[in-house]
Amino acid sequence: MAQSKGVFRYGEDRLTAGMALSLARGENSGILSETTLERIRLSHERVQLLVAKGTPVYGINTGFGPLCTTKISAADTRLLQENILKSHSVGVGPPVEQEISKLMLILKVHALAMGYSGIAEKTLHRIVWHIENDIIPVVPAQGSVGASGDLAPLAHLFLPLIGLGKVDCKGKICLAGDVFDEYKLTPLELGPKEGLALINGTQFISAHAVKVISKMHSCLTQADIIGAMMIEGLQGSLKPFDAALHQLRPYKGTQHVASRINALLKGSEILEDHIDCDRVQDPYSLRCIPQVHGASRNAWLHLKDLVEIELNSVTDNPVVMENGQAISGGNFHGQPLAMALDYACVASAEMGNISDRRIYLALKGNPGVPKLLMEDTGINSGYMILQYTSAALASENKSLCFPASADSIPTSLGQEDHVSMGSISGRKTLQVLENVEKILAIELLTAAQAFEYRKPLKSGRLLEQVHKAVRERVAFAEKDRVFSEDIEKGILMIRNKVIVDIVEQAREEARISVNTPFTEEFEYY
Repeated sequence: MAQSKGVFRYGEDRLTAGMALSLARGENSGILSETTLERIRLSHERVQLLVAKGTPVYGINTGFGPLCTTKISAADTRLLQENILKSHSVGVGPPVEQEISKLMLILKVHALAMGYSGIAEKTLHRIVWHIENDIIPVVPAQGSVGASGDLAPLAHLFLPLIGLGKVDCKGKICLAGDVFDEYKLTPLELGPKEGLALINGTQFISAHAVKVISKMHSCLTQADIIGAMMIEGLQGSLKPFDAALHQLRPYKGTQHVASRINALLKGSEILEDHIDCDRVQDPYSLRCIPQVHGASRNAWLHLKDLVEIELNSVTDNPVVMENGQAISGGNFHGQPLAMALDYACVASAEMGNISDRRIYLALKGNPGVPKLLMEDTGINSGYMILQYTSAALASENKSLCFPASADSIPTSLGQEDHVSMGSISGRKTLQVLENVEKILAIELLTAAQAFEYRKPLKSGRLLEQVHKAVRERVAFAEKDRVFSEDIEKGILMIRNKVIVDIVEQAREEARISVNTPFTEEFEYY
C-alpha cells in the first residue's frame, strides 16, 4: 500500500531510519489506522482466550526468566504485568538523550502495531499520546545486556504508563504522576502479557542504531568533501580516483567515493597546475581515500540493511500468532544488531584514523605549503597542537573499538545464558562518531589553511564554496591564537552539515553531478 505523504501508518507502512528520525523530530506524524487497530484488537482477544483456557504460557500466566515454571493465578495476572515494569526498572547512569527515548517509543509502537503482541488498544493510544505531546520518559543509559531485548531501558520507558517514573515534559524533568494530574489523565491498568510485551524487544539498541545510521552517514559524506579539500591543499594526484582503476576491484563503497572525489575536484586549476609534476605517488591517507572511506561506507550500508529489517520486525516474546498459538522464541535477542554496530564502530573509528593522518601529513611541510601551516614558526607553533587533539580523539576511539558483542555474561540464573551486549555496542558507536565529528572539524580547518596557500589558483566551484564558508566563520591564521575557539566553530559546521548543504547548492547551480550508480543505496531515507 502506498504511504500517505507526511503521515506514517504504524504497523502498516515500512519504517526506515530516516522516517523514524522524521517522526521523532515532528516532520511527519504517525497514526494508528482503523486497519491496524482491528489487527491489534484481534491480537488482544487471542491473549484473553489463552488466559481463559488456563494453559501455561510464558509471561501471561507464569513468572519471568528462571520463574517461568511458576504458575500465576488469573487474579494476579494484572499485578504480574505491573510488577514487571517495577522490578525491571534498574537502569543506572545518565539518561539517554531525549530523541533516543522518543525513537524508542516510536519503534515500539510500530512493532506492537503489527498485531502479534496482544497489547491493548488503549495502551498503544497512550504511548502515541506521549509521542505527540513530546512528554518523553527519562531512560537511564546503562543496564541492558541486550538479551530479552532491552529490559531495563524499556521498563523505565514505560513506567509512566502506570503513573511512575519521570518524563521530560517540554524540556523540564517531572514526575509522571504530576504530569498526568496536569493533563487530567489516569495511569493505565495493564492486562495480561502487556507489561512483558512492553519491555521485551530491541528498541533501545535499535534507537541507537538509527542515530548511528544518521550520524555516520553525515560523517562519511563530509569526510569525502574534506578529504578532497586536503588533496587540493597538498596538491595530491587525481589518478588514484580513476573510475577504470576501481572497476578492477569493484566494491560499491570504493567506487562511490572515487566518483564523488572526482566530482568534487572537477574544474580545479590547482590540479591542472601540477599535472606533470615528478612525484610518483601520494601517501596512503590521500591515495587510499576510496578504499578506506569506501570500506566504511560498505559497513554503513550493511548496518542500514539490517536496521531496516529490525525496525519492521516483531521482537517481543512470546509472540501470539494469528492461529492463537503463543510461541516463546528468541526474536528479542540483540545479536543481529550488536555485531553490525560493532562493525560500524570500527568503520567509524577508521574515518577518524585516516583523517588524523591527513592532518599530520599537512603539518610536515609540502611543496608550496609551509611546515605547521604557518610561515612564521618558532615564535608561533602554528597548527601543531591541533593534531595533538585529533590524535587523542583517534586513540580514544581505538579503545572503544573492542566489540561488545564478543562478550556474554549469563543472567537470569542461567536462563539467559548468552546475551548480546548490543546496548553497549550502540552507545559506544555513537561516542566514537561524536569524536569523529571533532576530528573532521580539525581536518576541515587544517585543509582550509593549506588550501589558502594555493592562491591565486582556484579549485573547482564546489570546494571553493566550501572554503568560502569556512573563512566566513574562521579566519586564516597568520599567527597563533586560541585555536579551541576555531575548533568549536568547525565542530558546529560538521554537526549542522554546513558543508554538505553548500556542496549540494553549488552542485545544483553548476549542474555538477556528485551522484553515482550507488547513490540511492547510500542514502538513509
